[in-house]
Amino acid sequence: MIIETLSWGKLEIDEEQIYHFSKGLPGFDEETEFALIPMAETPFWVLQSVKNIALSFLLGDPFVFYPTFEFELPDDEAEELGISKDVVVRCIITLKEQLDQSTINLLAPVVLNPTGLSGKQIVLHKAPYHTKHSLLQEQSTIDGKDGG
Repeated sequence: MIIETLSWGKLEIDEEQIYHFSKGLPGFDEETEFALIPMAETPFWVLQSVKNIALSFLLGDPFVFYPTFEFELPDDEAEELGISKDVVVRCIITLKEQLDQSTINLLAPVVLNPTGLSGKQIVLHKAPYHTKHSLLQEQSTIDGKDGG
């Protein structure tokens, strides 16, 4: 399948790269189909809307930047996504002109079911995380006081 992107123009992607977000993403409820595009040899991916070439998100593997990152996926969320064993977790990254000011949103990870090709951004209501953790600042524990 060919999709169009602002950054790379037309891209050929496999059907296995397209995830269905039944409720869209917060703020983008109408956008339900996204392609997950890996950036070779990096811990980054692009989540590109299949319909809207101007809508894409930079995702990162949170465990690369925050190895102690953890949360319990509520049963109802796992059931909604059809997750029985395989799950992929990515977080939205906000790049800044000054790279050291770039942030990763650990409060609302994007949870993906690679088997059923479904996804959802889940807000962790009772977690010590927030939306703007420093991407480059190494931190052994998350204490909510890193100023990001």
